[in-house]
Amino acid sequence: MTQPVSYSQFTKPRADAQALTTQLALARMSAERHLERARSDAETRSSRMIDGLSGLAMAMAQDPGTLLDAWSSYCTDMMQRSVLTLDALRKSGDNFLEHQAAGIPPLMIYDYETLIDGRDLPRPCNYMLLSLVQPQHMRDRGMETDPAKRPVMIIDPRAGHGPGIGGFKPDSQAGIGLRHGHPIYFAAYRPEPEGDQTLADVARAEAAFLREIRRRHPDAPAPLVIGNCQGGWATAILAALNPDLVGPVALVGSPMSYWSGLIGQDPMRYTGGIVGGVTAAQMVSDLGGGRFDGANLALNFELLNPGRNWFRTYYDLFAGIDAKSEARFLDFDRWNSGFFVLNGTEMRWLVDNLFIGNRLAANQAQIEPGQPIDLKAIRTPIIVFASHGDNITPPQQALNWIVDTYADETEIEICGQRILYALHEEVGHLGIFVSSAVARKEHTEFGATLELIEALPPGLYELKIEDAEGDDHDRRYTVDIVRRRMADILALGDGRQEEPGFAAVARMSEIVSEVYDATLGPVLRAASTGPMPTELRRLHPLRLRRELAASTNPAMVAATACADEIRSERKPAAADNPFLLAERFCADMIEQSWNMWRDSRELFFETVFLAAYTNPLAVAFGGPNLLKRSQAQPNELRALPEVQAALSRLDAGGLAEAVIRLMILIGDAAGTAPREAVARWAEIFASKPPFAQLSAEERERLIREQTLIVRFEPE
Repeated sequence: MTQPVSYSQFTKPRADAQALTTQLALARMSAERHLERARSDAETRSSRMIDGLSGLAMAMAQDPGTLLDAWSSYCTDMMQRSVLTLDALRKSGDNFLEHQAAGIPPLMIYDYETLIDGRDLPRPCNYMLLSLVQPQHMRDRGMETDPAKRPVMIIDPRAGHGPGIGGFKPDSQAGIGLRHGHPIYFAAYRPEPEGDQTLADVARAEAAFLREIRRRHPDAPAPLVIGNCQGGWATAILAALNPDLVGPVALVGSPMSYWSGLIGQDPMRYTGGIVGGVTAAQMVSDLGGGRFDGANLALNFELLNPGRNWFRTYYDLFAGIDAKSEARFLDFDRWNSGFFVLNGTEMRWLVDNLFIGNRLAANQAQIEPGQPIDLKAIRTPIIVFASHGDNITPPQQALNWIVDTYADETEIEICGQRILYALHEEVGHLGIFVSSAVARKEHTEFGATLELIEALPPGLYELKIEDAEGDDHDRRYTVDIVRRRMADILALGDGRQEEPGFAAVARMSEIVSEVYDATLGPVLRAASTGPMPTELRRLHPLRLRRELAASTNPAMVAATACADEIRSERKPAAADNPFLLAERFCADMIEQSWNMWRDSRELFFETVFLAAYTNPLAVAFGGPNLLKRSQAQPNELRALPEVQAALSRLDAGGLAEAVIRLMILIGDAAGTAPREAVARWAEIFASKPPFAQLSAEERERLIREQTLIVRFEPE
């Protein structure tokens, strides 16, 4: 009997051919971009190395006697710098052990007091609420903290290192806020989790912190919550679960959409597929006695730039030991060497829902069974800050959650939401948090814009901040607020054609994890008892290399015993010493070699990933895990109750409604609004009748309602 022919028999070969075509196109794009990046990097470094060679050749043309003197001077200089560098490394090791012995407290330049200890909450966790103390020199200059100003709570990343990056320098998020009189709070954490704490317990603690802040500032606007890096998704979860507690939220360098990125540029997102999904994290946690060592995350970050992290950092210390390189090195390494621990259950949730599953962006994550996380529930303004120079959180990871969460920009307006994003052209990941220039420019302007943001109609915007005039510490900036569409965000990427491969990784991860839980997992958990987990953490390369450099190592004490005497008799070589030029040339060559290894490794990982997970079989296998994004049509959005309620008042209202409609229509026509124009609208809403007689909630309702009327009935 003849079998009936199904439609899928015709469509499946076509889908397989399309998947294969996509895979080949991605592989070609990957190779081209890696080659282009390698060529650009080689050109940049080769010009510098050619300059060094030219200077070296000219210097070597001197007479033998002069060269001999130069060699003698260089040898003395190099030996002295070597001893001083060893002494700096010894100090770094001592700082590491001292910091460990003190319990790895938060590293900030500001004093603080602990208001709430998470260990005392009904569901204990290792988080605590800190209140920063404004320095005396600020109070002396009339910058007193005003309890009625909007308080700020900063959530630093819990991604291997400890808290404090948001208050690491005078020009920082905390420093800018304190100078403008805002009460500043930190949601900090201790190095070890409490018992079997979960991320749901952490979210409850952060909500308790916000309640305490609001109790302390009853007359102030709702707190601004700043989430740095992985603190960003924590902030988004906090705001989604507690929309009544938070004010505006800022997601700074925050990876919210982990599958996203550029082909040939953002390698970290492939890690889950290369190591076999969540099982690698499970094994590390089980070997650690149920704890995941954050030093492993820090090592992953260092692998992204080994030339800088494993060579150039130490060479710069060695080369600039007479300047301020030692102080800068020790200052940063004190934070960089503080490694924190997560519970295995916390790490598993992160990998399943964020790193591999990517469920948060698609509103499919649950903080615990029965409690979903809906990012649309966030109704306070959101500012997103990312950088094209960030290879840990590229702009696509920071922004694509908007495209995944909302059907289009009209749905953002229906939700009454305002989302603003700003993009830096070149600063790296850490620079987003610790760069003084970024703090003085972007973070300062974000704060100023937040005071006006409620005068904007709901929608999607980009903040464009341009230099104007003045010196570094008193520079003026022009800020334009540009209306954007979802297409503008998608245009930053490659089209997301590789994402079915990540869905295949997510499904593979689920299957392998179940097999591991039933076989090897119980064996490793049973074997990881006694001092073994503690010793494994102690012997981690990032800890061991610092401990070996400390004064507890007799070899280091002997090597640096004469450091003080050398400082008093220091004889640096001349800047044009040919052997010093040769040293710098060799340093550039070594760093370039590391970078070539990094680029080859990234190309290999990306090639393996694309070959294994974007082929037709893998794409079909991962289909059930492919995120289903909202595809609501305009007529479906028009039928929503919020829209129908607004349209029912199309002919109602008076002067207030007319002025707001006029403002929205002018903004739509212009597309761009200077911040000064928004400030004028904010002043009208705050002080001119009939708006002055309205409460903030009534003004917000009017703006939202009139936005929907203008959007759906523009004529």
